[in-house]
Amino acid sequence: MLGYLFLALALICGVVKGYCGKKTSGKMACSSDSMLINAVRMLLCVFIGAIMVTITSKWSLADFNNITILSSALCGISMALFAISWILSVNRGAYMLVEVFLLCGTIIPIILCNLAFDEQIKPIHWFGIVMLIISAYIMCTYNKSIKPSLGIVEILLLVLCACSNGIVDFSQKLYVNLVENQNIASFNFLTYIFSTIVLFVFYLIFKRCKKDSSKIRKPKDIIKPIIVYVSIMAVCLFLHSFFKTNAANYLTATQIYPISQGGSLILSMLMSTLIFKEKINLKCIIGVILAFVSLLIINLF
Repeated sequence: MLGYLFLALALICGVVKGYCGKKTSGKMACSSDSMLINAVRMLLCVFIGAIMVTITSKWSLADFNNITILSSALCGISMALFAISWILSVNRGAYMLVEVFLLCGTIIPIILCNLAFDEQIKPIHWFGIVMLIISAYIMCTYNKSIKPSLGIVEILLLVLCACSNGIVDFSQKLYVNLVENQNIASFNFLTYIFSTIVLFVFYLIFKRCKKDSSKIRKPKDIIKPIIVYVSIMAVCLFLHSFFKTNAANYLTATQIYPISQGGSLILSMLMSTLIFKEKINLKCIIGVILAFVSLLIINLF
């Protein structure tokens, strides 16, 4: 039960983070803006992580072993790629479609945990995963009714979003399975350091490659109008990762990741309808029902 409690807390933080992300996505004039916004968000997470490490371990060197550094590097780099592709995808397509692709991305940590840690995947679990894919296809057709057809760039962004998020999840499992005396605050602290570095590098690259220099805004002008949303996102992002990594100690990959993204999908549908006023039709409802049923199949059997 403790694992599901951690997962529920992570879901709540994830939905609040998603709301703030959607609100900030419309404030970006170009790709470099998204890099900067996410880099600042990750930098705030580094400060939050430093406070958590001070409270939990007093900066013990034993918490910063080679495995912790390598797994946090994998997590941080993947998280940076996910942050970039997520906010660009949300800005280009329906909010719900992004969530569906993330749902499909849960297949990655499930398979990798099966190969690396011999976590069992029963035939009934594969059936549930196939149902998730079907629900994703139905939701993709739903997207056409409220947005223009997706181009190759939009599809690639969605695929990158799903794959990078799957690697983030696997890296958390990697840490809790390979490190005996875990300090999750230290793991998250290192993760956000790596993520911040990658995002700032991408920001400088995209800014330098921008052809129209007249549209380049000062960092202060980009961040100042949305600093409240960015700060809330930083707190929720750190807590989401913290609670989810804790849940990985108690739940298998076939339990934690489908229910994490499936729960996020259902909550996101409610948010996109009630707050963002995205239209919902029968296809959308059928897709969400299938996703919910598949989660029951995966977790009950």
